[in-house]
Amino acid sequence: MRTDHLLTGLALVVMSLAVGCSTGGTASSAPSGASIGTPATTPFVSSSGVAASSDCVPVADPQVAPPTATPLAEPPQAPAGDGTRATLETEAGDIVVELFTSSSPVAAENFANLARAGFYDCLIFHRVIPGFVIQGGDPDGTGRGGPGYTIRDDAVVGEYEQGFLAMARPAGQGGVLVPDSQGSQFFIILDDLRERLPKSGMYAIFGRVVAGMDVVEAIAAGQTTGSPDDRPVDPVTIRRVTVQAP
Repeated sequence: MRTDHLLTGLALVVMSLAVGCSTGGTASSAPSGASIGTPATTPFVSSSGVAASSDCVPVADPQVAPPTATPLAEPPQAPAGDGTRATLETEAGDIVVELFTSSSPVAAENFANLARAGFYDCLIFHRVIPGFVIQGGDPDGTGRGGPGYTIRDDAVVGEYEQGFLAMARPAGQGGVLVPDSQGSQFFIILDDLRERLPKSGMYAIFGRVVAGMDVVEAIAAGQTTGSPDDRPVDPVTIRRVTVQAP
């Protein structure tokens, strides 16, 4: 079963960050599971559901399950991890991220589990908002897909700063936050959004780019359809994601 989230609103700013975001760089939308804003428009992906390159072979039926971690009763004051990293091998180059396993255990474990299962193989960055975020992790390529389950909400530890990764989530009726609705969609922040992306949106911060921010910026520089869809004309494919434990 697929769920709407993240960029339904990528609602990048609460209104858009819901798995489906809005205007490029304004605070009118916020990322969310189904859309840090998820647009309800025609997919721009191929008939196979992804925009894969000729040498990208997706896992036919990735075996996924919700993470076993639970939200922390007393989270730390700052993002922290145990040294676990993940490498996103994309058509534009590699992006290496540190996972915040110690401050966002649910979202970090979820991302790592999905990566190990091959869930992210051959998926695209389906939403690009220059100066704001790039968003990916949707198996449908529409901003509405997910892994078939949702995860519990981690506390938001840290700030929405350049290079940080956060979970997208869907917006409910009337734009009201849907608790525990994050799935597989995530976004990478392109600029300092501390004054533009409220923590009340509960987009769990679960990692940060430690190498390859130039690749992120190159993806963000691609031509898009503009608001309200923010779809890349030539979406960049994530060939695979590998996880390196400490």
